[in-house]
Amino acid sequence: MDLTFTPAEEEFRSELRSWLAAHVPEEWARPGFWESLGDDESFRLRRDWERDKADAGFAGIEWPVAYGGRGGTPGMKAVYDEEMVRAHAPRTVNPLGLAFLAPTVMAIGTDAQREEIIGPLLRNEVIWCQGFSEPGAGSDLAALATRGVRDGDEFVVNGQKVWTTNAVHGDKIFALVRTEPGSERHRGISMLLIDMNQPGVQARPLRQMSGASEFGEVFFDDARVPVTDCLGEIGDGWRTAMLLLSFERGASGISQYTEFRRQYDEIVAVARRLGRDTDPVVRDELARVLTELECLRLHSMHVLTEVEQGRDLGFEASMTKLQWSEAFQDLWEVCDRILGEHATLDLLPDGTDLRPMHAQAMWSRSVTIWGGSSQVQRTITAERVLGLPR
Repeated sequence: MDLTFTPAEEEFRSELRSWLAAHVPEEWARPGFWESLGDDESFRLRRDWERDKADAGFAGIEWPVAYGGRGGTPGMKAVYDEEMVRAHAPRTVNPLGLAFLAPTVMAIGTDAQREEIIGPLLRNEVIWCQGFSEPGAGSDLAALATRGVRDGDEFVVNGQKVWTTNAVHGDKIFALVRTEPGSERHRGISMLLIDMNQPGVQARPLRQMSGASEFGEVFFDDARVPVTDCLGEIGDGWRTAMLLLSFERGASGISQYTEFRRQYDEIVAVARRLGRDTDPVVRDELARVLTELECLRLHSMHVLTEVEQGRDLGFEASMTKLQWSEAFQDLWEVCDRILGEHATLDLLPDGTDLRPMHAQAMWSRSVTIWGGSSQVQRTITAERVLGLPR
């Protein structure tokens, strides 16, 4: 395991850090700033800022230069993740397109798809959603029921997707659709690239308990999709989906560690304000979760080393998901216990704004469910990594 970065990667860090210092307003780091904005205003602000960042050459860090990227190393991408968190830079508005769709298009897309999708996606000219989950097909995605019937040079799509990130702001959606009548399970599925700004596509927001509407549900009612807007082979969408999701495996968890470590320091500061920092039980719990976070850091560097050496992580990615999601959840459970009765307040007596912490605590409840629940990840790890019997 290599715990260092190369001179070129450190030079990139210095360049990026200087740009962020000049282009991330101080007020963005103020607790509660983003929560004070409406969903539409927050989305617009982040979209414009991220487009400027791309124009400055700080997007697509590992992408080939031919596709508008920087042609950097996995280490540079890790540095990028670290510095973005440290600078309080806003999270991307195009996460699924950047992380999953673009690399898949680079790998198996047609020349026309590469030209039409990759550049506009990088510059946030087109916001992409992912249409996988359905009301009756979540963890069991192969049970999906959205159907596409061939009509000449088009598919006519009917069905519903749910828990769709950025649904109400999306321009297009890459969706798994059953395109072969009578097919079941993994067979007869295609990945269609669907224009959301057309008759027959409706997106509705889903309000979360934090008040945000990051997710939505999408309804297809005779939406039309050109046959040429199928990514990969028609009927082979399951293979395309597995390729798409495989690009998650290069993620080392460094950005999660950096963000969680900052949150840990904020929780310790609140414990001191409340006089809980001398409580031996609190100190023990803080020490335990700090140990978890440092284990996450070391695991993240191990994963980065493996990726830089060209090794396929395969199903070990399930271990990373388990580690960061459960460490994050444990962190905020400790915070709730430290706050005690103060957890019901928006402000501490000294004026400390607790609303951002409440939002993180509520969000933490979801992370062991989405992206593959902890139960599913443990099963994968047991069977595919440890070789235990089914």
